[in-house]
Amino acid sequence: MPNATIDRDELRKELADGALILIDVLPKEYYGECHVAGACNACVHEVTFLDQVKAITADKDAAIVVYGSSGRSRDAAVAAEKLAAAGYRNVRAFTGGLHEWRAAGLPVNEAPEQAVPAPTLRDGTYRADPAKSMLHWTGRNINGRHHGTIAVASGELTMSGGTPVTGQVVVDMTAIVDVDLADSALNRLLVAHLQSDDFFDTARHPTATFDLTGAEPLPDATPGTPNYRITGALTIRGTSHPVACPALIAPRQDGGVTAQACLDLDRTRWNVNYGSGKFFEKLGMHLVNDLISVELHLVGY
Repeated sequence: MPNATIDRDELRKELADGALILIDVLPKEYYGECHVAGACNACVHEVTFLDQVKAITADKDAAIVVYGSSGRSRDAAVAAEKLAAAGYRNVRAFTGGLHEWRAAGLPVNEAPEQAVPAPTLRDGTYRADPAKSMLHWTGRNINGRHHGTIAVASGELTMSGGTPVTGQVVVDMTAIVDVDLADSALNRLLVAHLQSDDFFDTARHPTATFDLTGAEPLPDATPGTPNYRITGALTIRGTSHPVACPALIAPRQDGGVTAQACLDLDRTRWNVNYGSGKFFEKLGMHLVNDLISVELHLVGY
């Protein structure tokens, strides 16, 4: 019965009769904060979910009801599907979840002292932590790709009214690293090539800088997706051009902020022209794609 459901009144009656096993499938911290009275816990988002359920009951014919957060969330439906696929034959989902149960004033076990605080972004300036921040890059040619990292030297992000208003990120181009070439000699050769005037000319331009000039909230964003469209000026090899891209800017549980942004750059706009078919003919094996993919991960406090 993978698609079977149970409504609130049916669930209340069957719980009173002691006729079923009720399983809260949310993470344990949310279960500890509040759960339907009498419910066990097995988190559907953990790879050990089926083992957790087995510890509750190994009886594949047991009457089981699973519930999650609310009617909007698919946690209960996914849990029921997983259990049915694992051979449990009498599983139903209470799709209204904890939200509907509590709204009806039905019995719950609450522990306010275990409440999981929702992180918020304070107004003010966050300073980047270089040890936790990094830029990841990918460069390609017709035969393959290379990828690696560039260290973040410094950065800051200023929030006002919950929106980014200014910011800057400085990356250390002399600290470019390739992570895909296992041969140390070839790895050193590639890094030296990237640092030379063929590419980023790090002897004369040791840093690249992004200066944030604006951010527009994306109204349909959900957690884990970009929630702003940011604009700013990117400076590489002493040349600046405007860029824009979606970004995810979110508060951290430790009071900091995480910012993530991914974009493809046409390197030739910044005079990084080595191996570009725009400027050279008969390149052969030296042809390099014009687009470079970059992903910035910034952690600030």
